[in-house]
Amino acid sequence: MNRTVAQFLSIIGHPIFVLTYILLLMLAISPYAFGVGRLTEQRSMLLIFGVITTTVLIPGIGMALMKGLGMVQTWQLDDKQDRTGPYIMSGVFYIWLFYNLFSGAQTPILFTAFVLGATISLFLCFFLNIFTKISAHAAGMGGFLAMLILLPFTWNEATPMVPIWGFELSWPLVIALGVLLAGSVGTARLALQAHTPADLFRGYIAGAAAVFFAAGLIGY
Repeated sequence: MNRTVAQFLSIIGHPIFVLTYILLLMLAISPYAFGVGRLTEQRSMLLIFGVITTTVLIPGIGMALMKGLGMVQTWQLDDKQDRTGPYIMSGVFYIWLFYNLFSGAQTPILFTAFVLGATISLFLCFFLNIFTKISAHAAGMGGFLAMLILLPFTWNEATPMVPIWGFELSWPLVIALGVLLAGSVGTARLALQAHTPADLFRGYIAGAAAVFFAAGLIGY
């Protein structure tokens, strides 16, 4: 795989984007489940902004500060020791997001379960990182696939066809595209020599297991 393509796939497949992808998908399917009539309403935009701020912007700014202070050596976090700080920092804000959604925000309980799953996945990666190396990208993609699989079977608002970029796609096709993305991101990490196949396997399993566990814990 071309290195430029691999880097691009690593960016779009970064775990910090997974919850935003799922939120946008669920809003596109049924904005009414979030208490809004359409995606562009102020309430839905505030929710999107809140999720992006908590799971993307703040961790990104924190990473930049850690890099500037020499707490991490590279943006890729190639050394597993570099990952401890970012894992803890991100975990704190994921917990904060879950608490706010669970304690009163008008969002589908399934999305709240996904946030809990992403949080558990992050701390699983933190724990496993102490003993061995694990791919956070693979964990994110494993969780993403688990969310795609759960949506049509557990969410009452899920429609037979999924509106994506003006197209109506069936759920089997959406899940197949998710598998393709997850596989491509894993291949990209191998091409960049960031991980071994074993690292990817551990990541996929940890991410998917965390989401399924969280969904079961909350009641799905």
